[in-house]
Amino acid sequence: GFGDEHVVVGKVARLFHLKGHEYVIAAAGKVVAANPRVRFLFVGDGILREKYQADIARAGLGGHFVFTGLVPPGKVPELIAAMDIVVHTSLWEGLARVLPQGLIAGKPVVSYDVDGAREVCIPEKTGYLLPPQSVEELASALIELAGDAALRARLGAAGREQFTEQFRHQTMTRRIREVYAEMLGETPRGATR
Repeated sequence: GFGDEHVVVGKVARLFHLKGHEYVIAAAGKVVAANPRVRFLFVGDGILREKYQADIARAGLGGHFVFTGLVPPGKVPELIAAMDIVVHTSLWEGLARVLPQGLIAGKPVVSYDVDGAREVCIPEKTGYLLPPQSVEELASALIELAGDAALRARLGAAGREQFTEQFRHQTMTRRIREVYAEMLGETPRGATR
């Protein structure tokens, strides 16, 4: 249901505690006031869906949010492709898979500075790294990105260039094999000592 005129801010996560959807919802009013073309896409489902939908309705933002519900993993890339900005506001996460997925898809990322996010969300290069639970900073980052297609393209292209090879499953599998081989004192296939 999105058109070319919309700027889609997407979040991929269970609708559950610590995933931070409430911060996106809290920032949305300010973002939409600055840019009414913005739409929010929540990919995932969970126990907080009804609460979030009620919060959105109370704020008068129902027309700006789409909930996909639970989707098969194979559909996630298609949904990320529909996004213009990938947002990650979880309060606890090792390295959220959606951050490299978004970057590899050429999307800028906006993330709270938790756990492994700083490995891929590089301020002024691939996106915005914000203090956890911040709403004003989140709204400002989303407003700036939503209003500047060239900035979105530049940050997304830098992320794609920097992380595509690093996060290919072949590269990650090879690196894991190398770590195990090193721990066992062996030389991995194709490696030299």
